[in-house]
This record gives sequence, structure tokens and C-alpha cells, in this order.
Amino acid sequence: MDTLFRLVSLQSSSDQRSYNSSRTSSSSRSSKQNNSNNSTSHYYYSPNTNNHYYFQEECNTNQYYYMDEDFSSSSSSKHFHSQSHHHPSSSTTPVLTPAQTPPPSSSSTGAHALFDPADFSYPSDLNLDFPSPSSSSSSSSSGRWAHQLLIECARAVATRDSQRVQQLMWMLNELSSPYGDTDQKLSSYFLQGLFARLTSSGPRTLHTLVSASDRNTSFESTRRTALKFQELSPWSPFGHVAANGAILDSFLEAAAAASSSSQPIKFHILDLSNTFCTQWPTLLEALATRSSDDTPHLSLTTVVASSGPAAAAQRVMKEIGQRMEKFARLMGVPFRFNVVHHSGDLSELNLDGLDLSEGGSVTAIAVNCINTLRGVSPLGRRRDTFIAKIRRLEPRIVTIVEEEADLVEEGPDEEEGFLKVFREGLKYFSAYIDSLEESFPRTSNERLALEREVGRAVVELVACPAEGSGERRETAASWTRRMRTTGFSPVAFSEDVVDDMRTLLRRYREGWSMREVGSESDPAGFFLAWKEEPVVWASAWRP
Repeated sequence: MDTLFRLVSLQSSSDQRSYNSSRTSSSSRSSKQNNSNNSTSHYYYSPNTNNHYYFQEECNTNQYYYMDEDFSSSSSSKHFHSQSHHHPSSSTTPVLTPAQTPPPSSSSTGAHALFDPADFSYPSDLNLDFPSPSSSSSSSSSGRWAHQLLIECARAVATRDSQRVQQLMWMLNELSSPYGDTDQKLSSYFLQGLFARLTSSGPRTLHTLVSASDRNTSFESTRRTALKFQELSPWSPFGHVAANGAILDSFLEAAAAASSSSQPIKFHILDLSNTFCTQWPTLLEALATRSSDDTPHLSLTTVVASSGPAAAAQRVMKEIGQRMEKFARLMGVPFRFNVVHHSGDLSELNLDGLDLSEGGSVTAIAVNCINTLRGVSPLGRRRDTFIAKIRRLEPRIVTIVEEEADLVEEGPDEEEGFLKVFREGLKYFSAYIDSLEESFPRTSNERLALEREVGRAVVELVACPAEGSGERRETAASWTRRMRTTGFSPVAFSEDVVDDMRTLLRRYREGWSMREVGSESDPAGFFLAWKEEPVVWASAWRP
């Protein structure tokens, strides 16, 4: 089972493009001094205020947004512009000068100031004691100022308090940077999401970001990012090892049960994941260790679902398919590869039309769902319906790996639902960015690509409708309840698989751990935890 935790990955759908969404506010004429290596940027307020916010899209287009919304109680016009600027150093540490409130300004028309110092106030418990670069790796030392400001801003957006929104967005725009520490990155990405929500431009912004990503995505950039991510973080490999182990054990049981049959059994994996076949080379290696007379025929059907442009995915999957077939020949495993591109919600996919039984032959089916179920719309009962469709395939095993977060709005109160999802999203992405911060070098292009993906995910979560969103994660408890209700029972991982998972974690830096979900008599998988915070849930099920 050693091969099940060897990283022979081919992919992950991250891109190699330059994200220039760092925002410079001309409302403060902020002065930033950057040296080539160890620079410190000082953020201070200038009396010459033009009341502008600057945003730059990933695609490097200059777009002008205007916040003259109907709900606004202010007579001031709030203009958001795009502006190109230099790439700040990743060691940026914001320092506020003694002037802690934005000064009044006069427009050319003599209108009243956008921000009145008398009305400006920080949250009462706000901690702006920023860490130095040397201490920014510790999440406990950062003061969590981004969480406090962002939640205050989200509450103001939810209650349509335009004056408070203006104040807090002004502050966040001054303090945020996609190249700073964890708090600065969080504030940068979530500020972009809040702004898109405020201007009802979420879907348009997301489409722009995805299109820019699509134009810059290649097989090599995807492969490079995936390999580096798996080399430095167990975030993806943990689920791959667990799923591969459960699938292999299930297939071996099926082969043993069919050993007396004159017709050899075939294995077929329906891969509904968004991992672009990252996990399968290790499974092929494991099958190849069997005798040549005993090596089963393996078919792999991969479903690539997308709600936006699919050109990049098609390019990548074509290359991956060729490499998978070549690798299977090298391993001596009879292999057939098929790709199904599906546009729209995954619940609309016709699973019965995929011909997984291969013309009526004896076939053991496994369904692999890694970060799949969250891509099904949470509205109505679509997720339960989709799980029921999987059950009708009569698979021997279903593997489910999902990231642990409660990002589904519930109840009739839209305001409370939005704030709940915002808080949970902030918590989840904070852990993710923090793990990248401590696992990757500061100058890593691969880390930058993964963090840019966070920016797009936050816009989709905060500013886009829940229907059609692929970011509406649920907790392990919620998924477990759905699986049981639909007629599935949990399958305990074998001791060999659990040992492989533990061995995997020993390859990475301190901070990662795993713990069992449920009890020995009623197992429900394992959590991967970062600094004791569950972030990934891996489980196996059978009808």
C-alpha cells in the first residue's frame, strides 16, 4: 500500500497567471516605499482626499465602478477606479501614523466630505497591533484585525448602512494587500467580494476573473502548481490516499468474490471530482503490483463540470488523458480512459447514460467524489437527489472527500444567512491561507496561483447567487446525514489505509493532524486538521 501515498500527480486546476488586484487608494494618496527585498510600506492619511477607491481586475482591464446606489443615504458620489501599480513586497507590514481618522475633504463642487471624522469610529474591540514579518506566521499573534473589520463591514452591507460601509471599506482598502500577511490577504479578497455584492456585479466580476484565468491556464502551469501543492501540503493528498485505499480494498474484495467465475471482473471508476485525475497514478501502480494474470481491466470515466468557459479544462484533460494511457501501458494495466464535459449543475448530469457496466459485463463500480458534492446547488433537494442518482448505479464503494465548512444559507432571514456564511467563509479561507503561508516560500509563484483562486472563490461565495455556486460547502455532519438518509452506510477504513494516512502526514511540517469522526462502532471517516481546526473530511460509503 506504499504506493497509495506516493505523489505521482498530473494536475490540479490552478493557474499560472499574475494577479494584480492590489488596491491603492487615492483617497489617502498613500505613500508606499518598496525596496527590492525587505521593504516596509507605511500607510498614512493625507489631507488631500479625493474619495476614490482603486480596484484592479486580474485581467488587467481598467474598469470604473460607481457606487451611486439607490439605497445610499449619502449624497456623495463614491467612485471606484482601476489603477495599475507596482508589485509590493510580500513582507509588507502596515503601520498607521498617529492620525487615526481620515480627515475631511472638499470636493470641487463644495459638497460635504465623504467621511466626517466625528462620525468615524473603529469597532470597540478592534486590535490594530500588526505583527512584524517574523511573527506573521503565527495566526495567534496577528490580532485578527481583518476578521473584525470584515465582519463589521459585512454587517453594514447586510443592513444597508451606507455611511458605515463607506467608512469600513475606506479602512479596508488602506490596510489590505494580496501580497501581505494572512490578514491583509483576507481583507483584500473579501473586500473585493463585498464590493462586487454592493454593486450587484458578482456574476460579471466572477466571469471576468474566470475568463482571465482560462486564457492563462496551460497543462504545464496546472501540473507545476499541483505538484508543488502536493509536495508542501497534505490538503489534497490526504483525501487521495484515503479514497484510493478504500477503492482498492473494495476492488480486491470484488475480485476475490468473483474468482470462481469464468468471466473476469472489470473495474470501473466514475470520477466526479475536480482533481483532474491527480490521484489515479498511485492506484494504477498498486494494481500493477499484482501478477500479470491477475491484473484487472480498469476503466476510468472522468466528469469535468464547469459553469463558465471550458476551453482550458478541455486542453488540460486532453493532455492528461494521453499521459494516463501512456502511464497505464508502462505499468502493464489494461486501461480505458473517457472524459465527459458537463456544463451546468452536476445534478442535471444523466449518470444512467454513462454506460458504466460496459455492455453488460461483470463490473465493479466505484464512485469517487472529491470536492464534488459542494458543486451541486444547495437549493431545494438537489443534493439529496444527486446522491440518490449515485445509489441507483449500485456502486461497490463511494468515496467522499469534502472541505469542512458550513457555507449554506438556511432559514428565511436573508441578512442572518449572509452573515453566517460570511463568518464561516472567513474562518475557512483564513485556515487555508494560513496553511499556505506556513507551507510555501514567500516568493512561490505556485502559492500565488493558489491564493488567486481564493480571490475568485470569495467573489463567488459573497457576491453570487447560491444557485450554481461551487463554493457552498457543508460540514461532515451534514453530509453524513444526507448519505444515511439516501440509503448509504459508512465503511470503515482498513488499518493499512489509516497507517498510510498517518505516514503521509509525517512527511509535512508540524501543524497537521488527523482524527477519527464518529466512533469505532459507527465510523464516519477522518478529519485532516490544520492547527487542530478540521479542514478536510474523508469518508467511504456503500449502499
